[in-house]
Amino acid sequence: MKIQISPHFVKELRLKTGAGMMDCKKALQAADGNMEIAVETLRKKGLASANKKSMRSATEGIIDSYIHIGSKIGVLIELNCETDFVARRIEFQKLAKNLAMQVTACQNVFYISVKDIPQYIIDREIRIESEKEDIINKSPVIKDKIIKARIDKRLKEMCLIYQPFIKDQNIIIEDLIKQHIALLGENIKIRRFERFILGEKIDSA
Repeated sequence: MKIQISPHFVKELRLKTGAGMMDCKKALQAADGNMEIAVETLRKKGLASANKKSMRSATEGIIDSYIHIGSKIGVLIELNCETDFVARRIEFQKLAKNLAMQVTACQNVFYISVKDIPQYIIDREIRIESEKEDIINKSPVIKDKIIKARIDKRLKEMCLIYQPFIKDQNIIIEDLIKQHIALLGENIKIRRFERFILGEKIDSA
């Protein structure tokens, strides 16, 4: 016999996950009323659904900005979704603001994902790693493995989606976006961003 779940409990789970009322009720019943287990179940289900949605076209959205305290650094970011309805949702707008803040905090991030990194940058990093003294005497097989691991790590350090979220270090930006895809029911993509630093690229007189 299924346990009775109060509407208040269902509503609380819906607020935590963004899932539908019936899905929340079923998840709570399956978890015998355990909120943490129900949240985990729905998030796993939502992230699986988000992976499918990530292939859909996203041409609506907003351009948002963040100016850091002191007004010496600012960021513009374009975040896309599928419809203007979702673009107006407070959750979507809050995500855009958080992403702009993330770019401000990550001074060594210049790209959205690895696929956006120009080949000449990748070649340069490979050349630098290949010439490091600590691997000169390694065998070719071991040397290649070390270089590959270091390059993978270095390229991810340059990309926004692989950074730990500044407000929750337990997730990376890629997962934060997937959570919002599951929550809002549409594909969401970071289209571009630009960082502005006061006095940058100004030639001295």
